[in-house]
Amino acid sequence: QVQLAESGGGLVQAGGSLRLSCDASGRTFSAYAMAWFRQAPGKERELVAAISGTGDSSSVSDSVKGRFTVSRGNDKKSVTLQMNNLKPEDSAVYSCNAGRYWPSSGHYEQYSYWGQGTQVTVSS
Repeated sequence: QVQLAESGGGLVQAGGSLRLSCDASGRTFSAYAMAWFRQAPGKERELVAAISGTGDSSSVSDSVKGRFTVSRGNDKKSVTLQMNNLKPEDSAVYSCNAGRYWPSSGHYEQYSYWGQGTQVTVSS
């Protein structure tokens, strides 16, 4: 079992940066791969970034490649999404998830562990 809580969202101008954090509670945090998803109104949920349990392997979606970076600190039970050069199309509710990750293929399987989400709004 793991409980997740996101923070760091807000309103930023295009070209700006935000740093999202997902803090976890539970004893087995490092046993889970972690991922960030986002969902904009009227759109399907989109996988943005995933990272392995050890933090050695990670990937981001093509839509954010070169702008977003995912990292984790197992000692702090936290995963971070650094978002740079934000665009209006990045506006969405961002949520973290605990699951399973296959680095060789980039496939991520989400488990039913979700945070409450944090709103990111990028103005043009």
